[in-house]
Amino acid sequence: MAHSQTSWNIALIQSDIHLGNPAANRQRIERWMEEALKAANKPDMIVLPEMWNTGYALERIQELADVDGQESREWIADFARRNDVHVIAGSIAEKRGEQVYNTMRIYARTGEEIAAYSKMHLFRLMEEEKHLSAGQSVVTFELDGQTSGASICYDIRFPELTRTMALMGAKVLFVPAAWPHPRLHHWRTLLIARAIENQMYVVACNRTGESGKDHFFGHSMIIDPWGEIVAEGGEEEEIIAGSIDLSVVDDVRARIPVFEDRRAALYKL
Repeated sequence: MAHSQTSWNIALIQSDIHLGNPAANRQRIERWMEEALKAANKPDMIVLPEMWNTGYALERIQELADVDGQESREWIADFARRNDVHVIAGSIAEKRGEQVYNTMRIYARTGEEIAAYSKMHLFRLMEEEKHLSAGQSVVTFELDGQTSGASICYDIRFPELTRTMALMGAKVLFVPAAWPHPRLHHWRTLLIARAIENQMYVVACNRTGESGKDHFFGHSMIIDPWGEIVAEGGEEEEIIAGSIDLSVVDDVRARIPVFEDRRAALYKL
């Protein structure tokens, strides 16, 4: 049975991503992950960005996508087990049958795959809906006896999704992303809002670098349940490290009883 742990040291891998080159991307991500493990405060958890295996090479995604996620899954599971670290494995282009999904997988430090979430809101500005299939399930998962929720990038514009996970017991929201300029203000504001309104930690890992006309700005963030920023990256490749204390979630929810004061029967959704 998994032990209960109320605090985590977290490392966010704010990496550039080679367009359409899964082998190079895996090598790059692995170097950054190994670097993160050298920190004096060894991370309990490493978080990766969105679509780290292929980038947004959507015109070629059918040939580039990892079939059943098998290659990525085996590698990440082995890395987690060998290094005794949880991995929130960002998301990858994953082919299942004839469909390609933008899928996030979560691994415990034992190497066990805990959960998988496929992005349910596809972003039209990057033409995701033309090349990818949408996920159909809200996903929460448990690590070290604590419940967390999974979102990917554009999902944070849909507050109903995060609220649903909070009501399912999530104390942390993990958000791998590929969020570009000029929408830095949206990124920061939405993440902080999701933290405040749901009284939860938000841990968001955004890529950096350029791809076609898109310039990804990083600014990966860890935000506490008061909406205060625990850690935030700049615009270059780097590891963003921070610690979270999940007992703070219970304290904040007790101080301002948002969930008790909801009038769900009156909301027209």
